[in-house]
Amino acid sequence: MKVKTILVSQPEPKMENSPYSKLIEKEKVKVDFRPFIHVEGVDAKLVRQQKIDLNQFTAIILTSRNAVDHFFRIAEEMRFKVPDTMKYFCQSEAVAYYLQKYVVYRKRKIYVGKRNFADLSPMFKKYKDETFLLPSSDSLKDEIPRVLDGLKVDWTRGIFYKTVISDLSDLRDVYYDVLVFFSPSGIESLLKNFPDFEQNDTRIAVFGNSTIQAATGAGLRIDIKAPTPETPSMTMALQKYITEANK
Repeated sequence: MKVKTILVSQPEPKMENSPYSKLIEKEKVKVDFRPFIHVEGVDAKLVRQQKIDLNQFTAIILTSRNAVDHFFRIAEEMRFKVPDTMKYFCQSEAVAYYLQKYVVYRKRKIYVGKRNFADLSPMFKKYKDETFLLPSSDSLKDEIPRVLDGLKVDWTRGIFYKTVISDLSDLRDVYYDVLVFFSPSGIESLLKNFPDFEQNDTRIAVFGNSTIQAATGAGLRIDIKAPTPETPSMTMALQKYITEANK
């Protein structure tokens, strides 16, 4: 079965020469983007109900751009002036770079991991006496509490935003050769929007072990997996599959 159409369950990349652009150009396939989930902020009242006082913390752990946005939104709602002495521990360079939207980068104490949360461990050890706040969504990767508890740091989780399933009813009668998923929430959204979904000839592409488990648990047939040693990115995995399928 040839591949002509792909639906990626994420927002369209903002950069011009994204890997998807190259895939479209090389393989002459149609790629659409549609977030299957979206994020909604919780209000300051709900944060206070979690017994969170922003004055108590000396360091913020930021795992995503959403965490950055919603920490500063809640700080503003609570009329909390973030002190210049606040330390920021960012999971990746992309998150640290995004932080510049809110703070003057060179004047702040910012510590950056490489990619995985555990990469921040040496910095947490170095600054063990800080009081850490982790602004997060209502779902949290198991790795994060495991790393922080293992290092015995003083940390508190605050649910500042939540993941919500998007309305995809307009896609009910639209068919794609490949559906691409990056999180268990994306799989959940598919099944909530289309409880009678039958896979048939639709190929399912998944990224990451937790997404693989969610898809398998939902009884879906997985045709394309990433990352693998041979295909570390989703676009590489799609490229490899399409090259074979479209011979």
